[in-house]
Amino acid sequence: MFKRFKCFVEFHAFGVCTRLGEKMGMSISHIRLFFIYATFLTMGSPIIIYLVLAFIMNIRRYLRKANNPTVWDI
Repeated sequence: MFKRFKCFVEFHAFGVCTRLGEKMGMSISHIRLFFIYATFLTMGSPIIIYLVLAFIMNIRRYLRKANNPTVWDI
């Protein structure tokens, strides 16, 4: 049960840090640590930024999928 939850969280929650790391050429673990430390130091405000970025990434993924129909969608 816990392993399934852990896999779900890692797959869905850390997409923002991974994407930022790939775009900026930085280590993903450093970005994750930055978010963790900044969240504790600023009483949670980076979580709002993280959620906004995750929402934007999800919308962009949906729009790309809608613009490129596959053979099975036709």
